[in-house]
Formats: sequence, C-alpha cells, structure tokens
Amino acid sequence: MIRKLVLLLQISLVSAALLVGFSAWKLDSALKQPLKLPQEQLLDVPAGATPTGTFNRLEADGVLDDAFWLRLYWRFNLEGQPLHSGEYRMSPGLTAEGLIGLWQRGEVVQYSLTLVEGWNFRQVRTALAKHEKIVQTLAGLTDSEVMDKLGHPGVFPEGRFFPDTYRFVRGMTDVEFLKKAYNRLDDVLAQEWSKRAADAPYTDPYQALIMASLVEKETGVPQERGQIAGVFVRRLKIGMLLQTDPTVIYGLGERYNGKLTRAHLKEANPYNTYMVAGLPPTPIAMVGREAIHAALNPVPGSSLYFVARGDGSHIFSDNLDAHNAAVREFQLKRRADYRSSPAPVVKPLEDSAPSSDAPTPDAPIEPAPDTTAPQSPQ
Repeated sequence: MIRKLVLLLQISLVSAALLVGFSAWKLDSALKQPLKLPQEQLLDVPAGATPTGTFNRLEADGVLDDAFWLRLYWRFNLEGQPLHSGEYRMSPGLTAEGLIGLWQRGEVVQYSLTLVEGWNFRQVRTALAKHEKIVQTLAGLTDSEVMDKLGHPGVFPEGRFFPDTYRFVRGMTDVEFLKKAYNRLDDVLAQEWSKRAADAPYTDPYQALIMASLVEKETGVPQERGQIAGVFVRRLKIGMLLQTDPTVIYGLGERYNGKLTRAHLKEANPYNTYMVAGLPPTPIAMVGREAIHAALNPVPGSSLYFVARGDGSHIFSDNLDAHNAAVREFQLKRRADYRSSPAPVVKPLEDSAPSSDAPTPDAPIEPAPDTTAPQSPQ
C-alpha cells in the first residue's frame, strides 16, 4: 500500500514538473514570439482598455498567438499595472514581450503642434482644426463660445495663448489643447510681471500683454525688442500717439489686402493708433516670453521713432527731422530686395501648422508718406 502511494506521489510530482515545464515553455514561447506585421502599425489603446481585451483583439487580428498565456503572464507579474491609453508603435520584429514593455513604460506615440509668435486667434483655430490627431469639438462655435468652453467667459481670446511647440497623444481635444496654451501664457506673464522694471507704465499684466503684442509684430530682429518697446513706452509716457501699422492692420481684419493706405490710417476704430491715444483695447497677436520681457523692461533711451532698413533691422531716431531723413533713405528709395523682416528659414516642422499669411509688420503705406507730417514709429 505504501509502495503504491509512493508511486502515485512520484507520478504526481513528475506530472506537476512536466506541467510546470510545459507552462514555462509556452509562456516563454508566447513572450518571445515576434508580432506578425508586414510593416509598422499603430496600436490604438482607448481609455478604459484592459490588457486582456487588448491581447484578445491582437490575437483576433492575427498579430499574435497564445493570448491566453500572455494574459496569464500579465495577471501574475503585472497585476495592478495600468495600461496607458494612446497609440503604440508596433514594428516588424517587435516581440510580444517588447510590446508589453512599451505598455509598462507608457511609451505612447506623441504628436506636436506649434503655435507661432505673432499669430492671431483665427490662425490658431485654423491650425487646431487641421490637425488630424486632435479631437475637434469647437467647430462652428464663435470665439466667445470657445472661451466659454475653456472656462473663461467674457475673456477676449486674442493674445491669451502662449506660442510654443506642444506635444500630446492621440485623443487630446481642442479644448484641452487650448487650456494648456492659455494656462502657459498666464504662468509666463505672471513670472515676467514679477520681474518688471520699477517704472513700467502699466496698471496690470494685461496692459503689458497688449504692449508685448505690438513689440512682437514690429520686431524683425530679436535683439531690437527692447529698443522698440522703449520707443512705445516713451510715447505712452508723453501722451504721443503710438502710430503703429500692425494695430491698424488688425483693426481692418479680413479687409486688409496687403496694402495700407492713408484712408486706412484715418479710419475710426479702437485699434487705429494713428487716431486713438494709448494702447489698443486688446492684444493683436500671440507673444513669446521675450516680447513680454521687453515690454516690461524696455531699453532706456531717447528715441521716439523707428523705420525699417530693409534687412529686418531698424533705424531709431530721437526727433522728427532725423526720422524723416531715415524714411527718405530706407522707405522712399527701397531696394529691390527690401524686407521688413529677415528672410524666413524654410525647414520642415513635424505636425506644425502652416506659416502665417499675414503681411510683414512694416507694410508700405500707399501713397508714399508725407515726410513733413508725423510718421509711424516704424
């Protein structure tokens, strides 16, 4: 009897060893199997998906075998490990174990969208609407309704978003994207406001943001931001009209066709700084940190005018006579390759929005300006 029990025990132990060995072999085989992919594919894991369901889907699609063993492996080795939603890049040669590693590390595919300094809100909305990986929820809404969706009712959207390259995963909504850019602008503005010059002529950060948008649109060479801000600030302090073309262009909206005329400069609207004293009522474009810093820390000096040389830089003048001389030299006798800003460097930007179709800040006034009258600071 004892011998029979011993024999049965031996058989059970051998069977168990064989079962364990078989299971280990199957598990190892399942993990080491290469995914059956003729070319790179993206695996979309929606929010709320489970490893069990995803393994089953991949097996049903013929991408892998032995989903049961892979589910078993996850259950006993990675219990409690979240499966991050998003897209995972599956390449030929990737094993099931390698795919699990991607899941563990949450290595989802990321996309990007660049918001460019100087863009207006219309251009931001266009760029968002064209991005295939962003979930569109704002189509057909007015700008005011968009701001309601963002949780900022009554806030004018122009200039309230920070220009930067934003990375995100598939499934982000346009609302979530804009909230991120809005909060980023608030953070940067608060940081720069805390470092403003003691004599900065603003009662609140929003006024500085408005000034920064003028600096952003007028600057062709980055190192001149502080000087341009200085001209505008000095004009503000002595009650002189800002007379800057970009505000007039903004006020014209879609009516602007690339040519600014004397009639435009006499047109009554809140953004015409040839007619209305002080800052315009809102920003006219998105601004980067450098423009905000320049607006809050203008370069000291005595210049009250500036005119574009034609290479992106400007001539700064202290008085009208000197300015008119610069206008005659650089505006009325323009060279063939005249540019109000440096020639753009063309380079591809992944998932970036198209470049601005807005004119350069120093668009010519037609007919040629009368140099005996006060001119724009440009």
